[in-house]
Amino acid sequence: MKDQSASGILATAIDKIKDMVDCQTIIGDPIDAGDGIKVIPISKVTYGFASGGSDFPTKGTKELFGGGGGAGVTISPVAFLVINKGEVSVKYICEGSESSAERIIGMVPDVVNKVGDIVNKFNGDKKDDKDDSVFVEE
Repeated sequence: MKDQSASGILATAIDKIKDMVDCQTIIGDPIDAGDGIKVIPISKVTYGFASGGSDFPTKGTKELFGGGGGAGVTISPVAFLVINKGEVSVKYICEGSESSAERIIGMVPDVVNKVGDIVNKFNGDKKDDKDDSVFVEE
């Protein structure tokens, strides 16, 4: 590797991901299913990067560097666009097939409401006339 630095390692990882993931990865090539029906696969692509490095004290003219980097990619099919006689429809592979993280994020509003209810009960349901709303409708 010519560029021995943390940024060089990360740049190499990003370049390799770009080689793997392009627009055809997310919106696939149309598939002819016969009878004038075309099916186009749609995928969800998630990725992450990590990089780190350290410069060591040099003795003499040699420079020392230690570093590493990595990347991960997940490609999950989520739906198909079906084109039949000019009509376009979306067919989801599994509705409700959320990941654990997506389920947890979806539960956050309920948890916040429940915590608010518990705090209100703990405070003796003290209510004042203040408007605590964040958004104002026009």
